[in-house]
This record gives sequence, structure tokens and C-alpha cells, in this order.
Amino acid sequence: MSHTVEWQALEHPDPSVRLRAALAVGTAGADLDAEEVTDRLIERCAIEPDFFVRDMLTWAVCRQPADVTVPQLLKELDSDVVQARSQALHTLSKIGDGRAWPFVSTMLHEDDDEVARTAWRAAVALVPADAVDSLAADLATEFGRRTDEVRRSLSRALIGLGQPGRDVAQARLTHPVAAVADHAAATIRLFDDPDSGFADAHR
Repeated sequence: MSHTVEWQALEHPDPSVRLRAALAVGTAGADLDAEEVTDRLIERCAIEPDFFVRDMLTWAVCRQPADVTVPQLLKELDSDVVQARSQALHTLSKIGDGRAWPFVSTMLHEDDDEVARTAWRAAVALVPADAVDSLAADLATEFGRRTDEVRRSLSRALIGLGQPGRDVAQARLTHPVAAVADHAAATIRLFDDPDSGFADAHR
């Protein structure tokens, strides 16, 4: 498969073709220029509508050198495109490079729910050991945010932080805002029984 065909295939209307193209790029390794590959893959991540193709694109980006991918992904965090920011956060969390932490930690309160949720997951993956307590406290300010789906994501992020996450939830069980207290209680229940449903945790 030529390089031209590979890039064209990433825009094919059939998602299975795009999936195979992303796989081919990711497995080509040193046969392709890392900077060009990273540029093209990140550009496609911002607009790719299919979840599975996006996942393969992320995998392909992660196979490139971190010294190339991380700076380019950090630039995407300033994009006006919601999916570009969210996918960049997701990819950074998979790469696991600590250089991303200072940038990710500033995105925990994004207005867009999907970007915020991805930032929470990325923060848990990237947080240095000496910043876990402060991250838990910062995340706790989002208790009571919007829908059950968003709240569940926050609870899962706090669970990922271990005891500091539990402590901040415990401290908000008596919060005067009912939505905050309920969310804190649901989080504690998930700590105790991770397999329980989030809706049940409200009861």
C-alpha cells in the first residue's frame, strides 16, 4: 500500500476501510516519517466519527516516538474543535508521558462535558504521586455536575485516586447542596461496591 493510498483510505466512507488504513499506518513503523504520520493521524482524530476507528488512530499515534507525539498533542488541547481536544487528552493518557500533566490539570473544569470527562480520566492516569491529594480536591469541586453519565465519570476518576478520592467524597456527604451530597454518597457506594449501578447508588 502506497503512502498516498493510506492517507486517502483514512477518508474512505466505509469505516472498515478507515480502520484497516489506521492499522496499516500504525504497523508501518520506521517505514514512515514520524512527524508526518503524527500530523495526519491527529488531524484525522479531530474529525473521525467512528469510535473504533478513533481508537485505532490513537493506537497508531501511540506507536510513534513520544518526543514527536506529545508536543503535537499538547497543541491540540487549544483547538476550537471539541473532539480534537477530547481525543488529544485521551491519547495523552494512553502515552502516559508526565510532560502532559501540567496541561491536562488545567482542563478539569472544561464546560464541554466530554472534554471534562476525558480530562478527568487523563488526569488520573498522569498525576504525579505528590499531586494526588490536590487533584482529588480539585475534582471534588465538580460534584453534582449535570447528568448521571457525567457524575459517574467523576466518581470513577475519584475511585482511581484511591483513598484521597474517598476522603473528598466523605467530606461532602453533608454538603448543603443536595446534588453534591447525593453525588458524594453515590461515589462512596461505588467505592464500596464498584460493580453496583450508579443509579442504584443514589438510593
